[in-house]
Amino acid sequence: MKKYKRIFEYIQSDYVRYGGNPTLFNILKAAIFTKNHCFLYSFYFRLSSEKNIFRPFARFKKYRISKKYGIVVEAKVGYGLYIGHGFGTLVSNLAIVGNNCNFSQFSTVGSNHGPAAVIGDNVYIGPSVCIVENVRIGNNVTIGAGAVVVKDIPDNATVAGVPAKIISYKDPGRYIHNKYQVKD
Repeated sequence: MKKYKRIFEYIQSDYVRYGGNPTLFNILKAAIFTKNHCFLYSFYFRLSSEKNIFRPFARFKKYRISKKYGIVVEAKVGYGLYIGHGFGTLVSNLAIVGNNCNFSQFSTVGSNHGPAAVIGDNVYIGPSVCIVENVRIGNNVTIGAGAVVVKDIPDNATVAGVPAKIISYKDPGRYIHNKYQVKD
């Protein structure tokens, strides 16, 4: 029963990020009737991540959404996953993603050799961003559209460009809305 509680808390945290009131009724209504394929992917991603009675169905639904929209998230992901405009989003199973992370369309996190990125909490990853190889991305980081991240990024930085360079330390994490507060 504890396992189901943890899975439901992950689903609640994702639902909060999409701006909803995370009651069981609201989440089930969204899972059945929503047109938001990004939340649906998150929902089935969470249900398929651990052994439970819903896992076979959840894997099937996740696969269908993945094929249709090109969303593939296989990483270990913290609370509050938000996929915005989810088309062509790929996150390697070798990556580790913190809490309240935003992925935009056509974002890629992967590695050709060894472990992939470790992404901190409250990180916004803009459209068409590539995060390559074993880099560490700090907390409260904003990665601008089209950036290619090949080096570590410190906390509270905004980066952009190819390769990504720090352009500011002002207003970190400004694009992370509806943050989920992790219960201790």
